[in-house]
Amino acid sequence: MIGFAPTFAPAKVNLTLRVTGRRADGYHLLDSLAVFAGVGDVVSATPAEGLTLSLAGPGAEALRAEPDNLVLRAARALADTAGVPARAAIILEKHLPVASGIGGGSADAAAALRVLDSLWGTGLGPAGLRNIAAGLGADVPVCVESRPMRMRGVGEVLDPVPPLPPFGLLLANPRLALATPAVFKARAPGFSPPIAYPEAWRDAAALADWLRPLGNDLEAAAVSLCPTIAAVLAAIGAQPGCLLARMSGSGATCFGLFAAPAAAEAAAAALPASWWRWGGAEVRRAG
Repeated sequence: MIGFAPTFAPAKVNLTLRVTGRRADGYHLLDSLAVFAGVGDVVSATPAEGLTLSLAGPGAEALRAEPDNLVLRAARALADTAGVPARAAIILEKHLPVASGIGGGSADAAAALRVLDSLWGTGLGPAGLRNIAAGLGADVPVCVESRPMRMRGVGEVLDPVPPLPPFGLLLANPRLALATPAVFKARAPGFSPPIAYPEAWRDAAALADWLRPLGNDLEAAAVSLCPTIAAVLAAIGAQPGCLLARMSGSGATCFGLFAAPAAAEAAAAALPASWWRWGGAEVRRAG
């Protein structure tokens, strides 16, 4: 038997993120417009007698100390749900920084669900995989989709968004990890109202103008814990053609919105080489 084609696990970018409430169990309720960048990790799998995970790529070392990678938890959850043996040799080629607010681990888990759904012939499809994903983490359901979506609740409520205009994305991380629970703990009290969407945006500038007042409710808390984020935001905002500079998720990765992918790519090249950075176009998985 042969393996299935490597599956791309693109970085998730929260163009805006609002904290709208908190459940009785302590989990925060969110409202966010998420898109996906043309940079990410790669997950592949082949048949095997047991379940194993091998790490490769420039970011592999950052994961070697993890006792139980989210990819393995996703694989076991799929096997349990589908009633099949958890047998696969999984390879994760890691390129995205860890604990960085762009859903790297969640994207890996979602990609593992997709590739194993094919390898094991479970036939659950996107809807079934989203149900499993909801038990793995807030970002995993939207990463199963890997296309522009509105995320609500604790990440399990997904809705389509109006058609987005073409735009370029720049991502930059100062190679500093930031723990999500610490950011939520440092957040100022209070909640934001839900997001109201227009019917469409005429171009990237209009999208940036709409996003600007919506903000990221976790940004100030993240900056208080990691002041370098402020310097990253300033550097992105100073690049020619930058329409908006903001932090993604709980940080420390920040993004810049540009009118075209080429402008974002040029801006990324101008940032400090010591940072992890990328510029280009967003991607949208079909289906």
